Amino acid sequence: MSIGEMVKKLSEFQTLTAKSAMVNPKLTVLNVELAQVEDEIEKLLNTLTGANAVLLSYANGKIEELDAETISPQKIEFLSAHLGNWENIDFDDRRQVTDIILSQIQATSDRVSFEWKI
Repeated sequence: MSIGEMVKKLSEFQTLTAKSAMVNPKLTVLNVELAQVEDEIEKLLNTLTGANAVLLSYANGKIEELDAETISPQKIEFLSAHLGNWENIDFDDRRQVTDIILSQIQATSDRVSFEWKI
């Protein structure tokens, strides 16, 4: 995977700026989805009063699943900074970036394909 592919994918989520700030529609949609996920997590937490161990285990799994589906503006900033400086960041930072944006990489002798988290 080239840095160009990652930068291109991330650029879909960045806010464009000129003389006045322009909102990226994809970022707006993601912010709405983030708010919905946070609301669902809040509802789950509110129902846990007096819950038994099985229900708590289920709720923890559901919260982790919901949390994994979101990408916060802070993560976008982190990714932008690291992708913009890709040649100078260390291996651990590169691995952290790819862990955030990729769920799977498939490589054969003929081709390489990526499954994006974002």
